[in-house]
This record gives sequence, C-alpha cells and structure tokens, in this order.
Amino acid sequence: MSTIDVELISVSKSFGPISVVTDLSLQIPKGEFVSILGPSGCGKTTTLNMIAGFNAPSRGDIRIRGRSQVNVAPERRNIGLVFQNYALFPHMTVAENIAFGLKMKRTPKAEIGSIVQSALRSVHLEVLADRYPKALSGGQQQRVALARALAPRPSVLLLDEPLSNLDLKLREAMRAELKDIQQDLGMTFIYVTHDQEEAMTMSDRIVVLWKGIVAQQGDPATIYKNPSSTFVADFIGKSNILTLGAVAQTGTMWDVSVAGSEIRLRATKGSEDSRYCTIRPEEIVLRADGRSMPQEVNVLTGTLKRITNLGASLEALVELAPEIALSVLVPSAEIDALPGVGQNVQLGIPPQSLKLLAD
Repeated sequence: MSTIDVELISVSKSFGPISVVTDLSLQIPKGEFVSILGPSGCGKTTTLNMIAGFNAPSRGDIRIRGRSQVNVAPERRNIGLVFQNYALFPHMTVAENIAFGLKMKRTPKAEIGSIVQSALRSVHLEVLADRYPKALSGGQQQRVALARALAPRPSVLLLDEPLSNLDLKLREAMRAELKDIQQDLGMTFIYVTHDQEEAMTMSDRIVVLWKGIVAQQGDPATIYKNPSSTFVADFIGKSNILTLGAVAQTGTMWDVSVAGSEIRLRATKGSEDSRYCTIRPEEIVLRADGRSMPQEVNVLTGTLKRITNLGASLEALVELAPEIALSVLVPSAEIDALPGVGQNVQLGIPPQSLKLLAD
C-alpha cells in the first residue's frame, strides 16, 4: 500500500476564463498534518473541494492512496469533512448526530454503537452523548462535528477553517485538541486556513498558496526563518521589508544599500539579483543607554516614533530615514528602560538576520 495518502499531480482549476489554481503538485504522506495557508481568493478552499470531490480539476490528477479520484464521487472517496458551519441536526442528540453518517453508509446496526462511543472518546465527549446541540458550547459543537467526521474511519480528514467561528481563547484551546487528536489517531489531516498562527502551531508542513500557485512549502520553522519571497515573509508572521539599491558581495559577506537612503547593511547570504531585504522584528536589538553593540552587528541610529503595548512584548517603531522605519519587538519588562517617543535610539541587527530576496 502506498505511504502517500493524498497526491495532487499538476492540478489546475479554472472557472470560465478565471484561473483559480495553477499546476499544483503536492504529496501528503500518511499521518501528516498539512495546512494549506493563504489569503482570501488564493485557491485554498478550491483545492480542498477538489480533493473532496465537490469540484473536478480542469487539468491534472488527484490520487488517494495511489488511486485516481477524478471520476470518483465524494461519498466514495473515504474522506471526512469538517467545515466552519458545524451543520448538526438540532433534533438529534450528540450520539444520533454521530451515528447519522454511519447509517447512511449502511453500517451494520450492531457496530454503530461501539463506533459512536469510540468517536466520542476521541474528542472527550462521552458524557455528552445524550445532549442536544443547543445545550452545547461552540467548542463542544465543533468537537461533535469532528467526531461525526471521524466515526466512519476515513483515511483522510479535510478541515476548512473549522475554528473561525470560535472566540480567541476557545480557538487556542481547540488548536491543541485538534493536534492531539490527529497525533493519537495517526490520521492524515489537510487543514485550510487564512490564519498563519493556526498553521504554525498545528502543522507538520505548511503549503502557502498565493494567486493559485504554491509560494512556498515546508515545515513551519523553515518557512518562518527562511521565507522564499517578500509575500511569504509578510504573510507568515511579521517582517520589516526594505527595498534595496546596490548589492555587492565582499568576501563571504553581502553589502547592500537601502534605496532612497544612506543606510548600509551587511548580510551573510544573498545574490546579485536581490531586490529586497526582510528582517524579523524580534531579531533586532534596541538600545537607548549608549552601551556599545557587538562588533559584527549592523548598527543603525533612528528616532523612536511610537510604542505599542502588545502584552508580553512592546512594538517599537523606529524611523531611520524619511519613509523608512523598522518595527522592533522589546520584552515588556524593559518598558522602563525605553526612552520617550521622539528620542534617539540605536538598533543592532545581526547580519544573519537579514534575508535578501529577489521578489
């Protein structure tokens, strides 16, 4: 049996003259949690719908466990589905909601009870089996929808922004629960979201879509630390993005200038076609007390324009030149050491923290 649960081979989808997904190829091994991430309109839900069988690809092939699914009806694909709208039947109990899909699949009556109990255990809702949906919280309803999708024992579970209707605290709790359930079951999860924090916290791999193509894919740490483009750098987390002027290699280092200014920086990696520089705010050191910086770092002087309290950290906006400013994250414990707005500060940026990109 194939170790690849889902494979997309040069899949494209157009609606009339509008191309939504273009030449998408993807292999998802058994047991992997993959998030398809991107802004609205990037093609992520269309991709999920093609895997589910609700939309047929215009070109290419979709395989589940080695078998082409292009001409296979959705109900015959052995996949589970969880969407934003839980779609629970209000007149049925939790157990009856979970059993409904099993009955539609003509599961023997003698087996339904034990399967429902197993599904309830997997989402920790055994004690709520006899309650009706109106008596459940949003998080509990979401877990019932998850149990209903898991009950038929699908080979793959597809999830389309299932947490978007929950409040922040509940969303954070459900992220951890979803990941725990996925690991306990060893099941392949394909998760669609526009929330980069959700993707970062749960995924084994992230596929970033932009305008219907794969902008980058990889494990969360790699994508965050080494974005392949300014779009990925800006979409995954937060980045300072500077437009470059001159770019030249000097020995093992790269010397760059920031367009429209006299700012000069050194980076450890780059190329002659680099046009942009990205710097994560947490990798910049801010000092206002006159202490010297380590010799190897880039040292810049600027004016503190704004301080935003984010709770655990402070976001300081430092203007380096007209129209050029950097966002810097500072631990909240250091708030008393910061100067007032309008004062001069120094920034230290390690050369390895600069990512030079062509686009």
